[in-house]
Amino acid sequence: MKTLSIGKLRGLQQCTTPQGTFTCLALDHRQNLRKANPIFVADAELSRFKLDVTRLLAPYATAVLLDPEVSAAQAIAEGAIPGGIGLVVAVESTGYTGDATARHAQIIPGWSVEKAKRMGASMIKLLVYFHPDSATAHEIVDFTAKIGEECLKHDLGLMLEPLSYSLTDQKLSSDEKRYVVVETARRLTPIPGVDILKAELPQGADDPDEAKLAAACAEVSAASVTPWILLSAAVSFETYQRQIIAACQAGASGIAVGRAVWQEAVTMGENERIHFLRTTACQRLTRLTSLCHALAKPWTDFYTAEAPFDWYKTY
Repeated sequence: MKTLSIGKLRGLQQCTTPQGTFTCLALDHRQNLRKANPIFVADAELSRFKLDVTRLLAPYATAVLLDPEVSAAQAIAEGAIPGGIGLVVAVESTGYTGDATARHAQIIPGWSVEKAKRMGASMIKLLVYFHPDSATAHEIVDFTAKIGEECLKHDLGLMLEPLSYSLTDQKLSSDEKRYVVVETARRLTPIPGVDILKAELPQGADDPDEAKLAAACAEVSAASVTPWILLSAAVSFETYQRQIIAACQAGASGIAVGRAVWQEAVTMGENERIHFLRTTACQRLTRLTSLCHALAKPWTDFYTAEAPFDWYKTY
């Protein structure tokens, strides 16, 4: 087991169940929400939507993932996040720069790991576009290592979210995606400072082969030296349920779920949206939390901590 520093340990405790499993409500979406509903071009409207979702669904999650631009501080200021729910804050700029087959990453201008720590975040989340055979792969490794170093300096947890992409103008095949997701876990999770891997499904979402999926998820577990959680990637709720079962049975420690729970609310009017969130979305999230509680591998299987009586003298 790896020994975790006290600050990182506390952040993980805040973001998980007492048993050590994750149900993180993901709401750090920016550009894709603005594209889905033109009203969200206005920051105030996008913020209102995110705070509605946070206020109504956060009590049924273990943590909420928000962005610093229109939701993290606003959710705290308006009391939308219960005190017992973890707060994960994104640090990366939305989208990517560079060529589509050789992508670069950058931090939100004016934002930093230090500021996330100061505002009370339990962890930060860093999204990077990564292909192990890309011309920018080494650059992304170095970029991630730099953020990992900042997280170690400020004793703040780091949730890493690598997203795969193709090196051609063709979509990754199911087998290619498996290779990229597994190899990415192998390359990036050993980077100092990385604590949690927020991983894609390691095969095409439209691939119906469940035995193959189980084997692919087991490969992610074998490749990752940190606990990993499954993102939802805007698939349907029913599809995501099946994916969660396969992932958690193969060693995943939970989920970071966004649109699979709340995506219908994006185009609804306010009254309809509130009703949907209070009923359907709440029921979905409760169901997923139960699944993770029953099936997920606790992060405590990966990490331990030590606190000698004089720890504070060298902290």
